[in-house]
Amino acid sequence: MRKNKLLLAATVLAATTALTACSSGSGTPSASDDVKVVGGEVTGTGADALTVTDPWVKTADAKAGMTAVFGVLENTGTTDITVQSAKTSASGMTQLHEMVMKDNEMIMQEKEGGFVIKAGAKHELAPGGDHLMVMDMAKAIEAGDEVTVRLTLDDGSTEDFTALAKTTSAGEEKYEDSDMTTEGTE
Repeated sequence: MRKNKLLLAATVLAATTALTACSSGSGTPSASDDVKVVGGEVTGTGADALTVTDPWVKTADAKAGMTAVFGVLENTGTTDITVQSAKTSASGMTQLHEMVMKDNEMIMQEKEGGFVIKAGAKHELAPGGDHLMVMDMAKAIEAGDEVTVRLTLDDGSTEDFTALAKTTSAGEEKYEDSDMTTEGTE
């Protein structure tokens, strides 16, 4: 009887030790870590391979009602990443936008299919080019303010960053007759 109790105690101790070793502090992924299992292999998410450098948001008064977020998206992974959507602390409505030539005029429009960042490449968000359009702003964004941004990727993972507000005259976007156009020098 004593032998069975010792065997049971040793089994419980071994199981407890094994579970403790699998916690996230051991370097071994656990259920709480941000990983995805594909084909029996543990792989990182798109957000693990995405970095955002030099993020900034253009200052805007509340009357303007909109502004844009810029920066450089870099994919350090080995597979392409697609940014499908964005949300910001400045507004409940943020869209992925691009600039295209239409009827001999540069216009701004929502980017179909999102921003694709090729494996090992960078994708610039800049005035006069691709950007995150923040619309229906309730209050002004002044120089020095910070806006938090969450990008949602095609694999469902997210990447959060903070953009610092800066004053610039580049990319003076505005709406005209429900069509978005750009005025001024890019």
